[in-house]
Amino acid sequence: MSEVEKIYEGKAKILYPTEDPEILLTYYKDDATAFNAQKRGQIQGKGEINCTVAAALFQLLESVGIATHYIDRPAPNQMRVRAVKIFPLEVVVRNIAAGSLCRQTGLPEGKILPQPLVEFYLKNDELGDPLLSSDRLFLLELATKEQLTQIQEMALKVNDHLREFFWRCDIILVDFKLEFGLDSSSRLLLADEISPDTCRLWDSQETDPLARVLDKDRFRRDLGAVESAYQEVLQRVLAQI
Repeated sequence: MSEVEKIYEGKAKILYPTEDPEILLTYYKDDATAFNAQKRGQIQGKGEINCTVAAALFQLLESVGIATHYIDRPAPNQMRVRAVKIFPLEVVVRNIAAGSLCRQTGLPEGKILPQPLVEFYLKNDELGDPLLSSDRLFLLELATKEQLTQIQEMALKVNDHLREFFWRCDIILVDFKLEFGLDSSSRLLLADEISPDTCRLWDSQETDPLARVLDKDRFRRDLGAVESAYQEVLQRVLAQI
């Protein structure tokens, strides 16, 4: 895999073509970023951990009828996926108040929401990934009303299954980010990744608000022990698959 061959390089992954135009190869990097890449670093072994966790969770979701772009994992930090046209949206599902929801609303961190909250953010680093109302989303022609309804319904189904799965891992699924895309037949697929990079995960057996963090917040907030937290998530996930 050379620099010339890559189709796209993001903050955490690189996409490469394969002999089949309908299939891409995703390479998971150890690079870590936060605050729209204003903070940068590396988390040792992150690429392999995130790829392994994402593959396991994609397969779990496929088993309950949720269509994803996942095909297989030819190497520890590589994943073959179906090519999709990504919606330029970050779909965030929240079960507990944390992060930007607390900063923007004044809700206390840890408040359990009465029902899952689905939010849409524009994928645009230059604009700071702003929160979108549905009217703004339609104004920008990012998705049709039918597509938005389908995305929201699928996101809530993903939440139901992942929240139950992580609970069996003694992990609380606080919130997480999803991305969706359309394949060549216009079928909606869950894409990108599901990992400690994209989920806020708390150890359900830990009461200390800092020690319980098992996700990228350890990197964002300089809490230390980032690698060991990611390893802990990996071990618990694989033990339940």
